[in-house]
Parts: sequence; C-alpha cells; structure tokens
Amino acid sequence: GDNGAGKSTVIRLLSGVHQPSSGEMVMDGKPVRFRNPREAADRGIATVHQFGGTFPLMSIGRSFFVGREPTRWVGPFKIYDRRKANEIAVKAVRDFGITRIDDGDRLVGGLSGGERQSLAIARAVHFGARVLILDEPTAALGVKQASHVLRIVNEAKRRGLAVVFITHQVMHAMAVGDHFAVLIRGAIAADFGKGERTREQITDLMAGGEAMAELEAELASYQDAHHGHSPHLHPTTS
Repeated sequence: GDNGAGKSTVIRLLSGVHQPSSGEMVMDGKPVRFRNPREAADRGIATVHQFGGTFPLMSIGRSFFVGREPTRWVGPFKIYDRRKANEIAVKAVRDFGITRIDDGDRLVGGLSGGERQSLAIARAVHFGARVLILDEPTAALGVKQASHVLRIVNEAKRRGLAVVFITHQVMHAMAVGDHFAVLIRGAIAADFGKGERTREQITDLMAGGEAMAELEAELASYQDAHHGHSPHLHPTTS
C-alpha cells in the first residue's frame, strides 16, 4: 500500500500493540487475540521495523542479545558472557550470507542499513520467530543493500518462516512474495496470488487508479493542444 494506506496499523494489530475492533485473527487454525506485544512474541510473532530495531552504540553481540543476555559465573557473581554472545551473533548473521561481519565487538552504528536489517532478522529467527513481520525493510536502502535484504527474506522463507513483507515498493514485493494484499485507506482493495497481476496493475491500484487515469488524460489533452509537447516548468524567484 501507499503512504497512509493502513500498513502500520496492520503491524500493530498483528503484533499485539492494538486490539482489533472487529474481525478475527487465526493462527495454527485457531482464533488468537494478543493483549500485548509480549503475548504475540511468545507465540512466535516478531516484528522488524524499518531501521532494524538495533542500537548504534552497542556492539553486534550486545544488540543481538539485548534483554536476553547470556551470562556466566565468576565466583559468586553472574556477568554478561561477551564471548558467547559475540560468537552466536556473528554465526547467526553469517548463516544468512552476510559474510562481511566477523567481529561481534564491532559497533552496530558502523554497519550498513542492509546489514542492520540482516542483524535484526537473524536475531528474530534465532529466538524462535515463526511469523516475521518486516516493516518497510528496503525503504531507506540503496539497490545493492535492498537486494541483500531480499535474499535474506528468501532465506527466511526457505527455513519455513511465514514472512509478512510490508512495503510500498511493488518491485520488492513481487521479488519475494507469494500472496499479495493491497491496502487503500485501511481496507483491502485487492487480494491475489503471485502471477495474477502485473506490476503496472498493482502500481495503478496503489495510486488510486482513477487519479492516475485523470492525470494521464490531462497530459494527453495538453499534448494534443501543444503538438505533442509536454508541459514546461517555469521556475520562479522571490
């Protein structure tokens, strides 16, 4: 869906932040209703937000285990096991094909946007996610970084995870999706499987269809009246 379509609200409903006012959510064939995000997480629903939910000033190992830190005993004291955390975090990320990460002490802030997304996805999978909700994972990334994230999404699918890929970028959705739903102002405007709609049809639907048709008609009318020339922009100064 486009901006304002209701994508963020869907994420909050699925992850237990908000309660649905109507309708029903079904998981494993049974109706579910999450009172809070913890209940959703306990059922294996993990959400990775646009900027990965990582902490720039933390190390990779610490960010990976934040809130679930491995510990070891030193005499009567229990302390954070940095070596174990680093080893597990680096291996989890490298298993997803991000081989450039080899030091768990490296700061998250030094990673690219795609690597941060990879770290967050690897973390969710490591802690038992069954449903992975990705909120605009490629929106702020360049072409190369976005392709890395799309490969990781495919790897998560190969491992048997259900992936809910929230995006307004049709090409990215079509690259990894099997089933699609287009939202417009909080309502489902279309629901279809892979190969049932073209990219142009989906884009037109997201853009409102009628509005795009009106714009095309206006441009065609202008070109007819001006011998095929498009409108010119006239910059103004103040």
